[in-house]
Amino acid sequence: MAATQRIAAGAVVAAVCAASLAGCGIGSTGSGSSGSGEGAAGSQGARPAPAPKSAVRLIGDGSTAFTGAQPHLPRPERLKPGQKPPQFVVFSWDGAGEDSQKLFSHFREVSKRNNATMTYFLSGVYLLPEEKRDLYRPPQHSPGRSDIGFNDDEGIAETVKQLRLAWLEGNEVGTHFNGHFCGEGGGVGEWSVEEWKDEIAQAKQFVKSWKTNTGMRDAAPLPFDYDKELIGARTPCLEGQKNFTKAAAELGFRYDTSGVNNQVWPGRKEGLWDLSMQLVPFPGHTYEQLTMDYNFMVNQSGTTTQGDPSQYEYWGDQMRDGLLQGFERAYNGNRAPLIIGNHFESWNGGTYMRAIEEVVEGVCTKSEVRCVSFRQLADWLDAQDPKTLDKLRTLKVGQAPQQGWEPFLSASPAPAPKGVPGAPPADRKQ
Repeated sequence: MAATQRIAAGAVVAAVCAASLAGCGIGSTGSGSSGSGEGAAGSQGARPAPAPKSAVRLIGDGSTAFTGAQPHLPRPERLKPGQKPPQFVVFSWDGAGEDSQKLFSHFREVSKRNNATMTYFLSGVYLLPEEKRDLYRPPQHSPGRSDIGFNDDEGIAETVKQLRLAWLEGNEVGTHFNGHFCGEGGGVGEWSVEEWKDEIAQAKQFVKSWKTNTGMRDAAPLPFDYDKELIGARTPCLEGQKNFTKAAAELGFRYDTSGVNNQVWPGRKEGLWDLSMQLVPFPGHTYEQLTMDYNFMVNQSGTTTQGDPSQYEYWGDQMRDGLLQGFERAYNGNRAPLIIGNHFESWNGGTYMRAIEEVVEGVCTKSEVRCVSFRQLADWLDAQDPKTLDKLRTLKVGQAPQQGWEPFLSASPAPAPKGVPGAPPADRKQ
């Protein structure tokens, strides 16, 4: 995970963000998403409006901070009677971190160019330096053990920079937990509910204490309270979902994406929205394929990550076309959200990264399409009349309403609850 350049530390924490965070500039480490923050021009000689007071409140050692509401997070709206639902597409990244490939920063830019936001599932050990590895005490393993390694200060600084900018741009930071243990002999599929709670607590702690663990005390904080930001996850290798969801529900999570679904409207499991990845057409095959780069790779080149170079272009096209066929099936059919999972990896010459970029470019700017994070999708689902969602769930894969959307959803839904549409109950974390 070592990056090629070291991020410059922000000098003054109080200058990290203005109250709105819209123009957050972090010293020499990055820039915000809007203008200079000056007041609008008035009559000649008028003074500009005063800058808003800082809303930054450091948490713990200053690794994270409360900075107010997340910028660029749209307010969810309840469907009107007879209104066709939008086509949601969620692009998500397992173990998100910035290394010498610079794929995190690259896809941030891809998102911005195509009116998209995404979910980045951070592996907590990517914010833990190698020399502090013994701080990680994984369930059923010895201290300091991890199947994906740890990081160095340079890699941590670069990853923090990307997480900071991603959140300020409206993206979501979830978790992929820590050591990524799969299979028998202590894999996540064998963990108890209490072991999952311990793993989650450690994943949070590594995010909340990266300054202490690296000594970068003058660096700018991550601009969110991770205890509130963290509302969902994907388990390693899609294992351990049963006990994880029990633990997650008790901890106030709002969704899980660790299973395999068909392209139908989601429901709840253990009180969480089940936003698992889906099966889509696999060009050239009679069976369908999971919407994840790793699974395409395994069905193309086996467990080797660098197969026959002469096949790279074909394999990438195959993944792209399968995802696009799945998109069209939903877009012209039941409008079920399309859930896609990926890794910042250059498997088979980076062909899957090229495929994903082409899918983003091909779908996110289409009419009635919203490329969103899991948080945004969960907010929208929470804002809907349950009876409307029940009706949407009656539609099968690729099935559009026979008489059209207006008569299908024309029944008057129950009035929206008072307050912000989509807000979770008061006793659940956001």
